[in-house]
Amino acid sequence: MVLALPRGGVPVAAEVAAALAAPLDVLVVRKLGVPWQPELGMGAIGEGGVRVLDPDIVRTAGVTTDQIDTVIARERAELERRVARYRESRPMVAVRGRVVVIVDDGIATGGTARVAVQVARGLGATRVVLASPVAPIDAVRDLRMVADDVAVVATPWPFVAIGPWYEDFTQTTDDEVRAALRDAAG
Repeated sequence: MVLALPRGGVPVAAEVAAALAAPLDVLVVRKLGVPWQPELGMGAIGEGGVRVLDPDIVRTAGVTTDQIDTVIARERAELERRVARYRESRPMVAVRGRVVVIVDDGIATGGTARVAVQVARGLGATRVVLASPVAPIDAVRDLRMVADDVAVVATPWPFVAIGPWYEDFTQTTDDEVRAALRDAAG
């Protein structure tokens, strides 16, 4: 089965699911950004209460426990909102006993991908493959230690950002995510 990391991973995952003739669902994870530099990920959270922090970034940025708790509370609320909105009251497609391909539109630090792997394993996936069009080579190397396989099309050096690898990197909307999931369901 294919699990998309919303929002940007959904259009990519829909293509992967169609090519594999596999079911598609979302796996909701949220990056935990440093409070004063939200694009810098200090960790991530995922469905099922999974949480990963990067102690080096937390220490280097000087983020306090109270600040971490505040960011987690905000991102947990958004995670729960997205789960409810995307699944529209239906349960997650069963993962137990399946090979799971987790797809995102790009991997920057690997924090959310790492959490996604933990969530999939916690749900009983027998094998977890991470797939993305682009990622830095060091993130791919690190993710190979937690996933059974990592499939990435481009690993540019130096890696600057995901956006430049797309002709149109407009943010995917919640409505587009819901439509893609409905279309994949048949």
